[in-house]
Amino acid sequence: MNAANDDPADDIVDVLSDYLDRGVEPPRELIEQSPENHLALAALLRVREAARSLIDVDEGGLSTGDEGWIDSILTNLHREVKAGRAIPLTHPSPRANLTLTEGAVRGLVRAAGDSVDGVLVGRCVLDGDVTVAGSPVVVRVEASVFWGEPIPAAAERLRVAIAGALIQHTELAIEAVDVTITDVHLRRTDDEGQQS
Repeated sequence: MNAANDDPADDIVDVLSDYLDRGVEPPRELIEQSPENHLALAALLRVREAARSLIDVDEGGLSTGDEGWIDSILTNLHREVKAGRAIPLTHPSPRANLTLTEGAVRGLVRAAGDSVDGVLVGRCVLDGDVTVAGSPVVVRVEASVFWGEPIPAAAERLRVAIAGALIQHTELAIEAVDVTITDVHLRRTDDEGQQS
């Protein structure tokens, strides 16, 4: 990596992963340094928790070449923890200028999605001009499900959870939440190894 061209947000997932791989809690100052760092840590912890109970059925992963599904999720996290576009928020005072970052919204989508049992969010994209209040926005989410989960029901639970979180916490004009299930994984049992 060429440090001269690097955005610090490009590294945070790797830095936090290094701490977690060593079994060390990342320094509090690092997490409190920015909302993006906090989002990255929360997402990494959710992915690691889910990974403990999954076995990859498709050794090819999430249609990303030779990467496994975890690598694909981590690649998306690198992109998603960046602040991105500023989303305007209303305020009664004309002097106030409040915004919400696109990264915070993607973190909200991931958290809502990962709270749905049997589902793990892989990618989230906000389509539409989020910088203009009232513009229609389509949220596109890719996810994987556990083997045995009825896919239409899991996708609907995910869609409802994400839509509810966005309505509750944002002022976005959500036109649709599109969910695509891209992978199926088996739950790991106690007598199975790291991967079948």
